[in-house]
Amino acid sequence: MIHKFTRREALRLGAGFAALTGLSACAVPGTSTPDIVDTAVATGSFTTLVAAVQAAGLVDTLKSPGPFTVFAPTDDAFAALPAGTVESLLLPQNKPQLVEILTYHVVAGRVLAAQLQGTRSSVTTVEGRALHIDGRKGVRINNANVITPDVMASNGIIHVIDGVLLPS
Repeated sequence: MIHKFTRREALRLGAGFAALTGLSACAVPGTSTPDIVDTAVATGSFTTLVAAVQAAGLVDTLKSPGPFTVFAPTDDAFAALPAGTVESLLLPQNKPQLVEILTYHVVAGRVLAAQLQGTRSSVTTVEGRALHIDGRKGVRINNANVITPDVMASNGIIHVIDGVLLPS
């Protein structure tokens, strides 16, 4: 069963994650916009994603200058996966599969939602496979909908999605 975090647990997890990884309020000195990881932690809607990024060892990568575009599944998106999936992926022996799934959610460069609207196209992920984009009615990435576009970070953009993207 996938654990649904309460707001208090999410904040504790985010604070603990921040302390554990040395996250700061802003990744780049002199800027007021946090990086992708700090932005995800601050929202409180990505506790599962943040835990997965930590387990996969991708924190430093997503805090680097980038830029990156991240299609970020919400906690509800992870909760919709079959029971036990998240727990299994977070096990150390499944790290390669977790890295594959997470890097399938990342595109090198900044991709604004406006660039995706009105088109059908694909983009290559950091993982190496293509994401299929349908921007004719809203924006769909494979079978997930972008529910909050263009969340700006100092090193890229987050598009909040309602599903977890799984490489085929």
